[in-house]
Amino acid sequence: MKNEKLRLNKYIASTGFCSRRKADEYIEAGKVSVNGTKVTELGFIIKSKDKVTINGEIIKPKNLTYIKYYKPAGYITTMSDEKGRKTIYDILPEEVQNLKPVGRLDKDSTGLLIMTNDGDFINELAHPSVKVPKVYRVCATGKLTLNDLVLMEKGIEIEKDKIAYALARIVDFEGKNSVLEIMLYQGLNRQIRKMLDILGHPVISLKRVSFGPVDLSGLKKGQFKYLKPKQIQEIKNYLKKLNKNNSK
Repeated sequence: MKNEKLRLNKYIASTGFCSRRKADEYIEAGKVSVNGTKVTELGFIIKSKDKVTINGEIIKPKNLTYIKYYKPAGYITTMSDEKGRKTIYDILPEEVQNLKPVGRLDKDSTGLLIMTNDGDFINELAHPSVKVPKVYRVCATGKLTLNDLVLMEKGIEIEKDKIAYALARIVDFEGKNSVLEIMLYQGLNRQIRKMLDILGHPVISLKRVSFGPVDLSGLKKGQFKYLKPKQIQEIKNYLKKLNKNNSK
């Protein structure tokens, strides 16, 4: 980035410190300085040689890394846990310990996590207005009916004034249990589990198999793969298309 000029919020996001939207909040709050001078102007332009600090901490651009990870059961998706529960960072290799997940999977769930140090990328993929589809393979107790699937699509109140929606289809029946493929556009906490509990069909197992155009191909539980630049560009193009369609 030799003598390159760019917006301050974009520079901050390029360091992986946070997203551009969050950077704007820091700027407006007077927490950002450039070459020792506090900056509160949104859209402020800096050069590559400028020194940027947030709350006195120098931030610098770093190589952006993107991986897909097959989370096993028994681990929560946070950096640390005050209750002492195991987290994915207890088992992730040191080389990717600095990456943050896009969204979460609860402790008992398995499957795909996309992880990166690109704050903008996280915000774009996870923002509810973008409506990136996430697909899950779910085994639930009992035999669901067509009416259950209709109720899931119409929406189920999982908490007071909180309606959850899902597109589901029955893939198979295993004994007395149902195997489902469920697509979500929301990201509510334990959404699928709560919906199926209310329908009287508690979840036995839940695995996320895809997140937008990314899937679990080539991975076993506990493994990760770096996403290549071409794949990252494909995801960004996919997001642009979604944004365009959502704005119509």
